Amino acid sequence: MSNIKKFSQFINKTFVFWMLLAAVLGFSFPNAIAQIAPYIPYLLGIVMFGMGMTISTNDFKEVFKSPKSVLIGVILQYTVMPVTAYLIAKGLNLSPDVALGVILVGCCPGGTASNVISYLAKANTALSVSITTVSTLLAPIVTPSLIYLFAREWLQVSFASMIISVVQVVLIPIILGFIVQRFFRPVAEKSIDILPIISVVSISLILASVVAGNKTQIIETGLIMFGVVLLHNVSGLTIGYLLAKLFKLNRPDKRAISIEVGMQNSGLAVSLATAHFNPLSAVPGAIFSFIHLITGPTIAIIWSNQTKKTNKAQSYRTSTDQI
Repeated sequence: MSNIKKFSQFINKTFVFWMLLAAVLGFSFPNAIAQIAPYIPYLLGIVMFGMGMTISTNDFKEVFKSPKSVLIGVILQYTVMPVTAYLIAKGLNLSPDVALGVILVGCCPGGTASNVISYLAKANTALSVSITTVSTLLAPIVTPSLIYLFAREWLQVSFASMIISVVQVVLIPIILGFIVQRFFRPVAEKSIDILPIISVVSISLILASVVAGNKTQIIETGLIMFGVVLLHNVSGLTIGYLLAKLFKLNRPDKRAISIEVGMQNSGLAVSLATAHFNPLSAVPGAIFSFIHLITGPTIAIIWSNQTKKTNKAQSYRTSTDQI
């Protein structure tokens, strides 16, 4: 195994640490790191380009293989989190900027980190990848539509400008990445190991920049903001699982859908907030980036251990029956 690949795997496994470090640096050197803010859309574009480089036609086979599970996952992705965000914003009477930030997160597609968490949780990883891919490709239309629907009382930006932003930072980079992967395969194969490193660095810089630019507001409302974001995230994970169970899906599919619903592309929310709204509305997205990288691995450990116990019990029963 190459040194780059080993380092890439190390970076992925320690993702939470780098996010924590980014937040600390943002607090410690706010003036310097806040200068990154204008480049947030480009950093997110780099992450989406990397996603495009890893998308293959195999990812869409799951759509045709298990259309019911994929459809349920995408629909829940774009209903549970926006509705929950709106109810939290109204129920807790959040300030306009914070309410808008929470709703922005809720209206975004699934994040690529959900695929890693699904793998660790012994969920249906192929289903997770398919839901992420489909929801992301739908984002240029669906995300602005949902934002306008649920946050129009706080909006001061046109629907068209939001669509353009999502197309620029999500759809175009993904298409470019896919083109490179399909028609410049040698280049794609050489860069595949370094892409996770670039993505982690980009996401960490986005988080550090938002923390740096909103240090005062985070100190003033930090505890409340963390509580709101945690409530939103845990609600998505829980409701996603319960609704998947209601549709009588198998255990790996229920886990995948729960993770997809609860883990958002919060970087997109931060990018939209930075481009169009008050910087404070970017804070919920930045906190969500950190929160779901704690709750995600935690639930992955729990589910993974459950699977191991089930497999051991089944193995024991099988060996007992053979005696």
